[in-house]
Amino acid sequence: MEDPCYLLHLVTDRALAGGRPLVEVVREAVAGGVTCVQLREKECSTREFLHEARLLIELLKPLGVPLLINDRVDIALAVGADGVHLGQTDMPISYARQLGPPEWIVGVSAESIEDAIRAEEEGADYIGVSPVFSTPTKRDTSPPLGLEGLRRIRAAVRTPLVAIGGIHCGNGRDVILAGADGLAVVSAIVSAASPRTAAASLRLVISGEF
Repeated sequence: MEDPCYLLHLVTDRALAGGRPLVEVVREAVAGGVTCVQLREKECSTREFLHEARLLIELLKPLGVPLLINDRVDIALAVGADGVHLGQTDMPISYARQLGPPEWIVGVSAESIEDAIRAEEEGADYIGVSPVFSTPTKRDTSPPLGLEGLRRIRAAVRTPLVAIGGIHCGNGRDVILAGADGLAVVSAIVSAASPRTAAASLRLVISGEF
Protein backbone atom coordinates (compact mmCIF):
# COMPACT_ATOMS: atom_id res chain seq x y z
CA MET A 1 0.00 0.00 0.00
CA GLU A 2 1.44 3.37 -1.01
CA ASP A 3 1.87 6.24 1.42
CA PRO A 4 0.07 4.77 4.43
CA CYS A 5 -1.53 7.42 6.59
CA TYR A 6 -0.22 7.44 10.13
CA LEU A 7 -2.56 10.16 11.42
CA LEU A 8 -4.77 8.02 13.65
CA HIS A 9 -3.91 4.46 14.59
CA LEU A 10 -6.43 2.29 16.40
CA VAL A 11 -4.69 -0.34 18.54
CA THR A 12 -7.20 -3.02 19.49
CA ASP A 13 -7.98 -4.55 22.87
CA ARG A 14 -11.02 -6.81 22.97
CA ALA A 15 -11.17 -6.64 26.77
CA LEU A 16 -12.03 -2.94 26.56
CA ALA A 17 -14.77 -3.31 23.94
CA GLY A 18 -17.58 -3.84 26.43
CA GLY A 19 -18.57 -7.17 24.93
CA ARG A 20 -18.99 -5.74 21.44
CA PRO A 21 -17.50 -7.71 18.51
CA LEU A 22 -14.12 -6.24 17.67
CA VAL A 23 -14.93 -6.03 13.97
CA GLU A 24 -17.91 -3.78 14.75
CA VAL A 25 -15.81 -1.47 16.91
CA VAL A 26 -13.24 -1.22 14.13
CA ARG A 27 -15.92 -0.64 11.49
CA GLU A 28 -17.29 2.32 13.44
CA ALA A 29 -13.83 3.70 14.23
CA VAL A 30 -12.80 3.65 10.58
CA ALA A 31 -16.05 5.38 9.64
CA GLY A 32 -15.07 8.10 12.11
CA GLY A 33 -11.60 8.62 10.63
CA VAL A 34 -9.15 5.96 11.84
CA THR A 35 -6.44 5.67 9.18
CA CYS A 36 -4.62 2.50 10.31
CA VAL A 37 -5.58 -0.46 12.50
CA GLN A 38 -3.15 -2.48 14.59
CA LEU A 39 -4.50 -5.81 15.81
CA ARG A 40 -3.00 -6.51 19.22
CA GLU A 41 -4.01 -9.75 20.91
CA LYS A 42 -1.99 -10.80 23.94
CA GLU A 43 -4.44 -13.16 25.62
CA CYS A 44 -5.82 -15.41 22.90
CA SER A 45 -4.84 -18.55 21.04
CA THR A 46 -3.27 -18.51 17.60
CA ARG A 47 -6.55 -19.71 16.07
CA GLU A 48 -8.51 -16.94 17.77
CA PHE A 49 -5.94 -14.40 16.63
CA LEU A 50 -6.21 -15.69 13.06
CA HIS A 51 -10.00 -15.49 13.19
CA GLU A 52 -9.97 -11.86 14.32
CA ALA A 53 -7.30 -10.98 11.76
CA ARG A 54 -9.29 -12.54 8.92
CA LEU A 55 -12.43 -10.62 9.91
CA LEU A 56 -10.50 -7.36 9.98
CA ILE A 57 -8.68 -7.90 6.69
CA GLU A 58 -12.02 -8.60 5.00
CA LEU A 59 -13.38 -5.33 6.42
CA LEU A 60 -10.37 -3.11 5.83
CA LYS A 61 -8.98 -4.20 2.45
CA PRO A 62 -11.91 -2.82 0.43
CA LEU A 63 -11.68 0.45 2.40
CA GLY A 64 -7.96 0.89 1.74
CA VAL A 65 -7.15 1.06 5.47
CA PRO A 66 -3.93 -0.76 6.43
CA LEU A 67 -4.10 -3.63 8.90
CA LEU A 68 -0.94 -4.19 10.93
CA ILE A 69 -0.44 -7.18 13.21
CA ASN A 70 1.23 -6.63 16.55
CA ASP A 71 4.21 -8.93 17.21
CA ARG A 72 3.02 -11.94 15.19
CA VAL A 73 4.75 -12.00 11.82
CA ASP A 74 3.25 -15.43 11.14
CA ILE A 75 -0.31 -14.14 11.56
CA ALA A 76 0.41 -11.16 9.32
CA LEU A 77 1.72 -13.44 6.58
CA ALA A 78 -1.15 -15.90 6.94
CA VAL A 79 -3.91 -13.31 6.42
CA GLY A 80 -2.11 -11.03 3.98
CA ALA A 81 -1.94 -8.07 6.37
CA ASP A 82 -0.34 -4.81 5.27
CA GLY A 83 2.47 -5.12 7.80
CA VAL A 84 3.55 -5.67 11.37
CA HIS A 85 4.29 -3.68 14.47
CA LEU A 86 7.30 -4.96 16.41
CA GLY A 87 8.36 -4.40 19.99
CA GLN A 88 11.89 -4.26 21.29
CA THR A 89 11.90 -7.99 22.11
CA ASP A 90 10.16 -9.13 18.92
CA MET A 91 11.64 -10.25 15.61
CA PRO A 92 14.28 -7.80 14.29
CA ILE A 93 13.23 -5.59 11.38
CA SER A 94 15.69 -7.23 8.98
CA TYR A 95 14.14 -10.68 9.47
CA ALA A 96 10.60 -9.34 9.15
CA ARG A 97 11.62 -7.66 5.89
CA GLN A 98 12.99 -10.95 4.56
CA LEU A 99 9.76 -12.77 5.33
CA GLY A 100 7.25 -10.16 4.22
CA PRO A 101 6.50 -8.66 0.80
CA PRO A 102 8.44 -5.57 -0.33
CA GLU A 103 5.53 -3.24 0.32
CA TRP A 104 5.08 -4.31 3.95
CA ILE A 105 4.75 -1.57 6.56
CA VAL A 106 7.04 -2.32 9.49
CA GLY A 107 6.62 -0.21 12.61
CA VAL A 108 8.74 -0.46 15.73
CA SER A 109 8.09 0.59 19.32
CA ALA A 110 10.64 2.92 20.92
CA GLU A 111 10.81 3.76 24.60
CA SER A 112 13.96 5.89 24.38
CA ILE A 113 16.03 8.01 22.01
CA GLU A 114 18.38 5.07 21.55
CA ASP A 115 15.50 2.79 20.55
CA ALA A 116 14.27 5.37 18.05
CA ILE A 117 17.66 5.94 16.46
CA ARG A 118 18.21 2.19 16.10
CA ALA A 119 14.74 1.74 14.57
CA GLU A 120 15.48 4.45 12.02
CA GLU A 121 18.88 2.99 11.17
CA GLU A 122 17.31 -0.45 10.68
CA GLY A 123 14.69 0.92 8.31
CA ALA A 124 11.44 1.18 10.28
CA ASP A 125 8.63 2.79 8.29
CA TYR A 126 7.38 4.49 11.43
CA ILE A 127 8.32 4.58 15.09
CA GLY A 128 5.76 4.04 17.83
CA VAL A 129 6.88 6.31 20.67
CA SER A 130 5.71 4.67 23.87
CA PRO A 131 4.47 5.54 26.39
CA VAL A 132 4.03 9.30 26.20
CA PHE A 133 1.77 9.34 29.26
CA SER A 134 0.96 6.66 31.81
CA THR A 135 -1.61 4.14 30.65
CA PRO A 136 -3.39 1.17 32.24
CA THR A 137 -3.78 -0.66 28.90
CA LYS A 138 -0.14 -1.75 28.74
CA ARG A 139 1.76 -2.45 31.96
CA ASP A 140 5.09 -3.74 30.65
CA THR A 141 6.41 -0.34 29.55
CA SER A 142 9.07 2.06 30.69
CA PRO A 143 8.21 5.22 32.66
CA PRO A 144 6.27 7.80 30.61
CA LEU A 145 8.41 9.91 28.27
CA GLY A 146 6.21 12.97 28.56
CA LEU A 147 6.07 15.69 25.94
CA GLU A 148 9.69 16.62 26.49
CA GLY A 149 10.81 13.06 25.86
CA LEU A 150 8.81 13.05 22.66
CA ARG A 151 10.44 16.32 21.59
CA ARG A 152 13.89 14.84 22.14
CA ILE A 153 13.06 11.82 19.99
CA ARG A 154 11.64 14.08 17.29
CA ALA A 155 14.90 16.03 17.23
CA ALA A 156 16.91 12.80 16.90
CA VAL A 157 15.10 11.08 13.99
CA ARG A 158 13.30 11.91 10.74
CA THR A 159 11.17 8.75 10.55
CA PRO A 160 7.43 9.33 11.12
CA LEU A 161 6.50 9.18 14.80
CA VAL A 162 3.22 7.70 16.04
CA ALA A 163 2.76 8.46 19.72
CA ILE A 164 0.89 6.14 22.09
CA GLY A 165 0.17 5.90 25.78
CA GLY A 166 -2.58 7.72 27.65
CA ILE A 167 -3.55 9.85 24.65
CA HIS A 168 -7.05 11.31 24.31
CA CYS A 169 -8.82 14.41 23.04
CA GLY A 170 -7.66 16.44 26.02
CA ASN A 171 -3.93 16.02 25.35
CA GLY A 172 -3.69 14.84 21.74
CA ARG A 173 -3.05 18.27 20.25
CA ASP A 174 -0.12 18.84 22.62
CA VAL A 175 1.34 15.52 21.44
CA ILE A 176 1.11 16.59 17.81
CA LEU A 177 2.69 19.96 18.59
CA ALA A 178 5.52 18.16 20.41
CA GLY A 179 6.49 16.42 17.18
CA ALA A 180 4.28 13.38 16.62
CA ASP A 181 3.09 12.76 13.07
CA GLY A 182 0.13 10.80 14.35
CA LEU A 183 -1.61 9.39 17.39
CA ALA A 184 -2.22 5.77 18.37
CA VAL A 185 -4.98 5.11 20.86
CA VAL A 186 -6.58 2.13 22.54
CA SER A 187 -9.19 2.90 25.19
CA ALA A 188 -10.04 6.37 23.84
CA ILE A 189 -11.75 4.61 20.93
CA VAL A 190 -12.27 0.97 21.92
CA SER A 191 -14.01 1.84 25.20
CA ALA A 192 -16.00 4.75 23.80
CA ALA A 193 -19.78 4.48 23.62
CA SER A 194 -19.44 5.56 20.00
CA PRO A 195 -16.10 4.62 18.43
CA ARG A 196 -17.11 6.61 15.34
CA THR A 197 -17.63 9.81 17.32
CA ALA A 198 -14.45 9.24 19.33
CA ALA A 199 -12.37 8.75 16.18
CA ALA A 200 -13.90 11.81 14.52
CA SER A 201 -13.09 13.93 17.57
CA LEU A 202 -9.49 12.74 17.59
CA ARG A 203 -9.13 13.58 13.90
CA LEU A 204 -10.27 17.12 14.71
CA VAL A 205 -7.72 17.27 17.53
CA ILE A 206 -4.95 16.18 15.15
CA SER A 207 -5.91 18.83 12.63
CA GLY A 208 -6.17 21.53 15.29
CA GLU A 209 -9.89 22.06 14.72
CA PHE A 210 -11.10 20.65 18.05
